[in-house]
Amino acid sequence: MMKSIKDFPRKEKSSITYLLTDIDDTITHNGRIPACAFKALEDLDNAGIKIIPITGRPAGWCDHIARMWPVKGVVGENGAFYFVYDPHSKKMIRRYFKTDQERKQDHKKLEIIKQKILQSIPGCVVSADQPYREADLAIDFAEDVPSLSQIEIDRIVSIFEEYGATAKVSSIHVNGWFGSYDKLSMTKTLFKEVFKIDLDTIKENVIFSGDSPNDEPMFEYFPNAVGVSNVLEFCDRLVFKPAWITKGKGGIGFAQLAKILVQ
Repeated sequence: MMKSIKDFPRKEKSSITYLLTDIDDTITHNGRIPACAFKALEDLDNAGIKIIPITGRPAGWCDHIARMWPVKGVVGENGAFYFVYDPHSKKMIRRYFKTDQERKQDHKKLEIIKQKILQSIPGCVVSADQPYREADLAIDFAEDVPSLSQIEIDRIVSIFEEYGATAKVSSIHVNGWFGSYDKLSMTKTLFKEVFKIDLDTIKENVIFSGDSPNDEPMFEYFPNAVGVSNVLEFCDRLVFKPAWITKGKGGIGFAQLAKILVQ
């Protein structure tokens, strides 16, 4: 049973030191970042809460996010890497799960899967952000195309899996890749290597906010995981649900969460 975030215990608010968050349909609302969500990011940062987006979006976007958003790092392409920008040295730390050569080999295999999916499922397309990706293949079923049915989405997942790839469903894409990583595993790596912290020891002091099935490892792991209210659309597909839920959808709900944390 998900509890309303407005009932989050006052005594626990002061212990929250990190906020990890999905982006699409968690910070965004109807495909855009509303002003209240932008402000929420700044308010959290000013309150000393370290923000780290954990997203399925591509490396090219994540470079921008790490440089220009008020964040302490970003995990991208569903755990394929983390980027951390040091504004003092003006250097970007780029840590990948796989080597350059391994990613090149994976790209060839993903190209075969891409052709199979596009031939098999009319209406889906390769995501518009694919040119900026370094490790996975994103198939768009709802962002720039009319939404496909759940049966069609499941078929995309099954084709990835037929070729031995991992596939995860977000609110807009099916992302597929080769490798035993996900959002949570790379998040743990970031904390260990950048912050010198074992995430297991502080997970009670971390909030994760998300909205869809590819966030499920995070919902399971963090005792104070939060779903923006559109997560309810996926409830029948989630074995592990967030402990808390906002009233608002997407970026509106994210702003509500931030307001409660900084009050």
